Amino acid sequence: MSIQDQIIELFDASIETKQAAKELLAAPIALAVERMTAAFKAGNKILSCGNGGSAADAQHFSAELVCRFERERPGLPAVALTTDSSALTAISNDYHYDEVFAKQVNALGQSGDVLLAISTSGNSANVVRAIESAHEKGITVVALTGRDGGNIANLLQDNDVEIRVPSNSTARVQEVHLLTIHCLCHQIDEVLFG
Repeated sequence: MSIQDQIIELFDASIETKQAAKELLAAPIALAVERMTAAFKAGNKILSCGNGGSAADAQHFSAELVCRFERERPGLPAVALTTDSSALTAISNDYHYDEVFAKQVNALGQSGDVLLAISTSGNSANVVRAIESAHEKGITVVALTGRDGGNIANLLQDNDVEIRVPSNSTARVQEVHLLTIHCLCHQIDEVLFG
């Protein structure tokens, strides 16, 4: 099979995953928009976290809110917990890497905020700890997961939202996570600034 044929197969796999996900995920994405816009309307913020590609997604989401997405509008309060290298290394060194996001949630989060917790497997220990810390502070969680939802699926409470991509492929899950982030940004803007 040629390189070009393999690329076409990858496009097809991505499209198939998105087709399978759209019916399943529309309702939880809409619910996440409700949770996030309610937080903004109440003067709260969104914290976000994840590892690797999910860290990039957390930062991408935060940047779209603080700067703008597709329209001019005031910035929205959002903080990616993946960006402060001094905090990340200090917490990892002085405590444990599992605490890098939880410590920041404890320091920066307040009741009424939302935590966007991203883990393709649903098993990232530091994201799990961040969710536990969020619950202790009365922070709603929106979890982007894949596969079977992992440990995160079992942690979520009634007010939380899980957006679980129906795929076992990390690449396909991440591709749908990115589309989900764009859906969230688009609909947050529609609700707040229609």
